[in-house]
Amino acid sequence: MRVKRVVILGSTGTIGIKTLEVISRFPGRFRVVGLSAYKNSSLFLKQLKTFTPAVAAAGKKKIAFLKKNLPGRRTKIIDAETGLASLAAMKLADIVVIGISGGAALAPFLAAVESGKTVAPANKEALVMAGDILMAEARRHKARVIPVDSEQSAIFQCLEGQRRRDVHKIHLTASGGALGDVPRSRFDRLRIEDVLNHPRWKMGKKITVDSATLMNKGFEVIEAQKLFGLDVNDIEVVVHPEAIIHSMVSFRDGSVLAQMGVTDMRLPIQYALTYPDRWDSSLRPIDFVKLRQLTFRKPDGNKFPCLPLAVEAAWKGKTYPCVLASADEEAVRAYLDRKISFTDIYRIVAKVLRRHRPGTGRADLNDILAADRWAREEVKRILAIGRP
Repeated sequence: MRVKRVVILGSTGTIGIKTLEVISRFPGRFRVVGLSAYKNSSLFLKQLKTFTPAVAAAGKKKIAFLKKNLPGRRTKIIDAETGLASLAAMKLADIVVIGISGGAALAPFLAAVESGKTVAPANKEALVMAGDILMAEARRHKARVIPVDSEQSAIFQCLEGQRRRDVHKIHLTASGGALGDVPRSRFDRLRIEDVLNHPRWKMGKKITVDSATLMNKGFEVIEAQKLFGLDVNDIEVVVHPEAIIHSMVSFRDGSVLAQMGVTDMRLPIQYALTYPDRWDSSLRPIDFVKLRQLTFRKPDGNKFPCLPLAVEAAWKGKTYPCVLASADEEAVRAYLDRKISFTDIYRIVAKVLRRHRPGTGRADLNDILAADRWAREEVKRILAIGRP
């Protein structure tokens, strides 16, 4: 069996750590050839010593520390600010796992598909910002995109072997986030710690806040639209608090295929790494007797206005999804820095979207990058005025 050579962007984050756990379970079947990290230098150093990748990318302030403490210097250390794209495109790699959040994933994602790699994205923002471009380049260079995001992985699995013309609708499940049962009247009195306390998944701070606002589910609507070539009308969001069904696909004959599994990111990560094979994961199987019930309800767009806002951006297309993602990233950063309230996130992003004026033609990469810069500056202008 050929060894699969893997690059992991964001190796000290939740996805990166879980990916290395999966790889460690199968010695001799994977080789880690590249890692990147911005934070947690001590953990990153430990990973570099354990997996000895050919190349590692780190923030400028961390490079000297890593070089000083790496014995034997078997790993080349590069600047993550400028080197992520080259790391993602390195000839040694077969698979690139994208575990970094935000718009920073766009350049390495593009570089990876242009190099014909298998790309396993856990990042939503890159596909939201420039999904049409990324998927077109993937087709052009015969790159494969196998999503790691649990919902998109579920859809990917349900669509395997199916004819797209037979698809009736995609059903994206949402756990409801940390605030599913919290009255909206309490939202501005919540502590950040409450918002970050997701009932089902352990994730990074940014994605957990997006889960609480349901912006994350709006991103997934756009992500699914781009990944699977769907119309927005073909995608429905349904709240499923148990988070056992990770998403479903209904077909025109009335059949529904659902992908089910325990709430553990190692499951979709392993599937992306081993595709098209399925290897023993050691994860506990679902005990259907103990489940008792699976519940579903419609999302409340009045309580969580970020979801309909994202769907509106999907409808408008062009550079609106990019502006949505970039403005949200800046607004969530401001929230985590305690500069704005929880409900200010929606108000800021909605205001930026209303002010956006896209070009008349089809958006190219330059348009996307310009819209990204504009949206971030617009959020900063709103924050400087102090009245979201």
